[in-house]
Amino acid sequence: MKSIRLLVLVSLLPAALVRAEPVKSAPAPVWQLKDVAGQVVRSDQFKGKVVVIDFWATWCPPCRAEIPGYVALQQKYRDQGLVVIGISLDQQGPDVVKKFMAEKKVNYTMVMGTEEVQAAFGGIEAIPTTFIIDRAGNLRDRKVGGEDEETYEQTLLQYLKP
Repeated sequence: MKSIRLLVLVSLLPAALVRAEPVKSAPAPVWQLKDVAGQVVRSDQFKGKVVVIDFWATWCPPCRAEIPGYVALQQKYRDQGLVVIGISLDQQGPDVVKKFMAEKKVNYTMVMGTEEVQAAFGGIEAIPTTFIIDRAGNLRDRKVGGEDEETYEQTLLQYLKP
């Protein structure tokens, strides 16, 4: 319960407190999670792609604000190998996420997060927390907090280049 309060508190901080930083290139964690329909999704399905992993929740205002940007980026760069994966930390289960996806016309994969996957990514201190994984399967960028689509797109473009 303590971690949930921390997530809520930090998720309400102003966007000016966004912390984005390249990370030391290292192999991304291997994970396996269920999507909102109960189907297993595995990290190895995305080999050779640039993957954006977004830890978020439906109750988090900065998370909700970023979703339209991820929808637009997925649409714009899908053919260049971009895959956006939302990892929901909603404890109410997949139904609340499915409803949100329908309302916001989400066009990318949503999976339900676990504590093990959060730990594999080094622990999630606040949401949204977003990672970029390059085509070689290495972690390259970590962002804590919300950020506008145009700014994030500039970060993402350096990894989408062939």
